[in-house]
Amino acid sequence: MDLTPRLQLMNWLVSQGLTGLPEKDLVRGFCERCRAEGLDLSRGLVFIDTLHPIFEGRGFRWNDTEIDESDIFEYGSTSEGAPAENWRRSTFNHLLEHGGDELRIDLADCASLDFSLIDDLAAKGHRHFVAFVHRFGEAGTIGQMDCFYSYWLTRRADGFAEQGLAALRDLVPVLGLAIKSAAQVHIARTLGRVYLGRDASEQVLRGRIARGVTERINAVLWFSDLRGSTGISENLAPGEIIPFLNDYAQAAIDAIHDEGGDVLKLIGDGVLAMFTNPDMTLARRAALRAEHRLRGNMISLNARRSETGRPTTSAYVGLHVGEVFYGNIGSEDRLDFTVVGPAVNEVSRIASMCSSIDRELLTSSDFCTGLDAAGQAYLVSTGRFALRGIGRARDLYTLDPDIAADDAVAGSYERYLAS
Repeated sequence: MDLTPRLQLMNWLVSQGLTGLPEKDLVRGFCERCRAEGLDLSRGLVFIDTLHPIFEGRGFRWNDTEIDESDIFEYGSTSEGAPAENWRRSTFNHLLEHGGDELRIDLADCASLDFSLIDDLAAKGHRHFVAFVHRFGEAGTIGQMDCFYSYWLTRRADGFAEQGLAALRDLVPVLGLAIKSAAQVHIARTLGRVYLGRDASEQVLRGRIARGVTERINAVLWFSDLRGSTGISENLAPGEIIPFLNDYAQAAIDAIHDEGGDVLKLIGDGVLAMFTNPDMTLARRAALRAEHRLRGNMISLNARRSETGRPTTSAYVGLHVGEVFYGNIGSEDRLDFTVVGPAVNEVSRIASMCSSIDRELLTSSDFCTGLDAAGQAYLVSTGRFALRGIGRARDLYTLDPDIAADDAVAGSYERYLAS
């Protein structure tokens, strides 16, 4: 590839990286343009580690022929098991261990090499292989994201030749920079969703980060915590406490997210969430669906934990409706994007009454009276109660016990939730 098409491809990578072209399209466009300029690529693979609670990194593939293989893949930890063994035998690990940044292999003469995947690539008709590791400096490293890895293949018997290799040496770092830029955007969005919640994250990434910038919204508020968690935790081995809390937090968060709610804060074993909708009746119903889904999640979770002799529990849920301030609250250098207001305090007090009344769900009268007539029929009064820190007594409601005792009523309630 001559100098002019190299510069044109570099400019394309920079411009598309700036506009946010997805990584798979960057890789595909790169490979197709290389081939159009005489660099006879037959396969390309790039990957980069990330900062994610589940995945260690993401990768992207391109082939010159259609094969049964996704062009995007995510990989988990490579620290143990088969993934660790595959990584140990990889060309990339070899380069890292030996301090190299480039490795070329003639696939027609690779029988003596103990690298993973090499034999399979040769069997598919590829003839020459070159791998690169481009390391980041300390200031450019985020978590495990400290290198950009890639390999490139050709079916040409004489390989890439020096001109082709020179072109790859010039071009691949620019591709790496564009993909690293996209990876950093993914990391920012992941950290936002994980630590702030889905809606709050989007608000922050759209630029709402000034202290005191809030809006008044009407919302259905959810507060849940675990029954008897303090006593259970005191009897658990230290290494079991966090898995216990994680299991039940997952059950609650999945239920809330599946029904369109936003988790705002985790407070020990408590979950604060909200449901919003221009039609607040629909927001109330979504919260009831989430509570019902939570019970199903709990049944499945408790069955799995019981099989291994681990302790089980259930959850208390309080539901309330009110006007709250939603936005940035805190100091200049430490902000929280959350909701505040009397209604937030009230929903936590409602949830705390569950143990005293011995009900797993309690709602305020504001929640109950805002439902349609069909929904109100499934809630029954538990009485009027003084709530700690709240200036006036509140009427509280719970699900009709017939829902748990009568299959016909239970089926009717489920059809209501689904409607």
